Amino acid sequence: MQVFPIEINWNPDMPIFSREQFLKAVGDEYGWLGGFREDGKLEFILPYTIIKKAFLRLVRFRVETIKLNLTSSLLEEKEFLNSCVNYFRSKGADVIMPATTNSIFQTFPDGAIAAPYGTYIIDLKQSEETLWKNIERITRQNIKRATKLGVMIEKYAGPLEPIYKLIRSTFKRSSLPFMDFNSFTRFCEGLAEYGQILRAHLDGEMQSCVVFAYSNYCAYAVYAGNADHLVQGANKLLYWEAICHFKNLGVRRYDFVGTRINPAKGSKQEALSTFKKHFGCTLVQGYIWKYPLNRFKYNLYSLGAKLRSGGDIVDAEKHKMKYYKPDLTSALSTKDQDNN
Repeated sequence: MQVFPIEINWNPDMPIFSREQFLKAVGDEYGWLGGFREDGKLEFILPYTIIKKAFLRLVRFRVETIKLNLTSSLLEEKEFLNSCVNYFRSKGADVIMPATTNSIFQTFPDGAIAAPYGTYIIDLKQSEETLWKNIERITRQNIKRATKLGVMIEKYAGPLEPIYKLIRSTFKRSSLPFMDFNSFTRFCEGLAEYGQILRAHLDGEMQSCVVFAYSNYCAYAVYAGNADHLVQGANKLLYWEAICHFKNLGVRRYDFVGTRINPAKGSKQEALSTFKKHFGCTLVQGYIWKYPLNRFKYNLYSLGAKLRSGGDIVDAEKHKMKYYKPDLTSALSTKDQDNN
């Protein structure tokens, strides 16, 4: 498998996170790598960004491998990723850090540090009636109750500060770090017309908000914030309205963006996973991974991650690899069927 930089040729049938305008907004360097077979046929695409922090050059993927041929094997994809690692090493990158949590890889390169990871996806090609029936009964009741209370859902086009503050406070309640305001602004501006913010409010008070990134390929519920004393069902009503909204726009799937595999009983991660599952989603399983290209600088990166948040997502989940056997059939049927 030969790997070379290729021209960015994005269209709305591809994931929004592979668009040049977005990659430019969130990376100091960016591009697409193409994987070519011996006959010269382009088989894989992997969009990437490089982030510069002090003297570190960090590679971060914003979407998983894009397959142009559904018959490509996992072995071929692994070979492609191995070649990508060699490419980034030759370009002086130090660490391939964990991808964003919307990126569920079906395999990983040799020598990578990997962890199980997944996401919950809804097929929006189903009828609205079917989508509603697929939602768990109590969740439907919560949605109806929020509607009766007068919770309203609207598109938000105002200043980003109130949205940022609500999301950041929500992360803080879970003892999770969140990006600074300038980074959040660049992220939203990078999405441009393919970004949308929905908010739920009652009597003039914001109850919930979600930043969505979308194209024809998929709508991703990227960042969400909830009021400290959330009106019951307000956030569920927001998600339901979003599902219907993106379906009506002709988007093919809806992604709740990231879930841990087999989270600990009684944990916040289990509660969040259950919340998403109750919307009638399909669990897509795979991997999230990182790679030490420069061992000394990787150790510095790891130390920084531990001081900042106790380690990254791979550190938190890698212990599960010993017994992990992902169901990649659902990943193929749900995520890649429109790529070729």
